[in-house]
Amino acid sequence: MEQQLYKQLLSAAIFSVIGIVIFAITFAIMSKITPFSIRKEIEEDQNTALAIVIASVIIGIALIISAALQG
Repeated sequence: MEQQLYKQLLSAAIFSVIGIVIFAITFAIMSKITPFSIRKEIEEDQNTALAIVIASVIIGIALIISAALQG
């Protein structure tokens, strides 16, 4: 029983790391393909609309990765 718990915890940790790595790669690609600096637009220019769009994309990517990892 205890060994099964450790196996499930290890599996969850591995899938979490895989999900975070995929998410980071996807976010880096998204930052590279935009013709402007996302950080500058959100932080310096206070572009709230862009922040909402980027947040929506981040949530969408996270949901897709979550669904893919769950099978």
